[in-house]
Amino acid sequence: MASRLFQTRSLSCVLFAAVVGVVVSAPVSVAGDDEGVFCGIDILVRDGFKQLDGAKVGLITNHTGLARDGRTTLELLHAAPNVDVVAIFSPEHGLKGVLDARVADSHDPLTGLTVYSLYGKTRRPSAEMLKGVDTLVFDIQDIGARFYTYIATMGNAMEEAAKHDIRFVVLDRPNPITGTHVFGPINDRDGLFTSYHWTPLVHGMTVGELAGMFNAERKIGVKLDVIEMEGWRRSMWYDETTLRWVNPSPNMRSLTQATLYPAIGLIEGCKVSVGRGTDTPFERFGAPWIEERKLALRLNGLGLAGVRFVPFRFTPDSSKHKGKECGGVQIILTDREEFDPLETGLSIVRELKNLFGESFDVDSVNRLMFNKQVLEQVKATENPTQYTPLWKKDLDEFKARRSKFLLYR
Repeated sequence: MASRLFQTRSLSCVLFAAVVGVVVSAPVSVAGDDEGVFCGIDILVRDGFKQLDGAKVGLITNHTGLARDGRTTLELLHAAPNVDVVAIFSPEHGLKGVLDARVADSHDPLTGLTVYSLYGKTRRPSAEMLKGVDTLVFDIQDIGARFYTYIATMGNAMEEAAKHDIRFVVLDRPNPITGTHVFGPINDRDGLFTSYHWTPLVHGMTVGELAGMFNAERKIGVKLDVIEMEGWRRSMWYDETTLRWVNPSPNMRSLTQATLYPAIGLIEGCKVSVGRGTDTPFERFGAPWIEERKLALRLNGLGLAGVRFVPFRFTPDSSKHKGKECGGVQIILTDREEFDPLETGLSIVRELKNLFGESFDVDSVNRLMFNKQVLEQVKATENPTQYTPLWKKDLDEFKARRSKFLLYR
C-alpha cells in the first residue's frame, strides 16, 4: 500500500513525508492465508524481519502484541535469527495486561530480560534502560480514544528515542472503532499521560498514523518507520478485520465497550461508578445517589442517536463505590454507526448535574476531557441541546491536519 499511496500523493505530500522522516514498509501480498487484516507484525514475519535486520531491539509491547497465528511479538522477535531483543518495556496494565494499578518492573522467563515498566516509577524509558538499544519497536493495540494511555507511552518513548539517536518502529494495528469516526473537542492541555497531543477525544487514527503526527507536529525528530497493515480499510470496525479480540486492558472486554468508552470515560474522574468491578464496565454507570428510573426516562427522552438506557441497580466489587448498591443505567448500543460518543457523554453530564445537583462533581469531567470552555458551556445548559457546533471549527482544522498522516484509504 505504501508504494501506491506515495505514487498517488502530490509532490508536496511526498516531500512532507521525507521531511518528517516516516518510512513505511513496502506492500507484498500475503499468500496462502485467509482474507482479513494483517498487522505490522504479520508483515514483518512474512518479510523475514528484514526491516529489523541486525537491529538491537527494545520492544514496547504487552499481551495485545500478537500475530495472526497467536504467537506474541516478543517470542517472534526473540526467535528471529537476524534480530537481537536486548530490552523489554511494558505499558499501563503490565506485559500481560492484567494489572489495574501501578506496575513494577518484572522478569521475562523467555528471554531472561527485565521487563521495564513505563507505568511505575517512570513513564518513559531512561538512558540506563535504553543501553545497548539501537531500535525501539512499538506493538500495542490502542482503542481510538485520546485518554487511553498507550498512545502517550508511545509518544514518550519516541521523545526518548530521539534524544538517544534510536530508531523508532511502529508495528501498526487497526483502530477498533474505525478510522472514519472523529468526534469531540480538541484538548486545551497537552503533554499529559491522558492528553498527550492536540486531538479530538475520538481521533480516527491508527497508532502508526498518530506516530507520524506526533513526530511532525511535536517536532520530535525521531527516525520513524511504520510497518503498515495490509487489508485494513478506514471504515472497518474491529469485528470486520477477522482478527481475534484480546482485551486491551482489564476493563475493556468487548468492542461494544470500546465504542462506548469515549462517552462513559468522560465521567470516570467523577464520583460515579462506570462499571469497573462488574461484568460490563463502560456499558453501565451509577452511584448510590442516582435515581435510576428518573435518569433513564430523561436520557431516553433526548432521542440520542444509536443508544438507549435501561434503569439498573448494581453493586461494584472494586473501584468507585465498591460494595455499595448503585442506581444507574445499563446502556444499549443500538446503532454504532449513528452513535455520537461526545453528544451522548456530554448529555449524560448535563443530566447528572441537573437531576442530582452537587452530588455529581461536574468539574471532575475536565480531568479527562481537558476542555474547560466546552465544560462551562455544558454546565450552563439546562435544556437539551447539541454540543457539536461548539467544536466544529476546531474539528475541521484537525481533520485537515490529520489528512497529511493517513496511511490507509
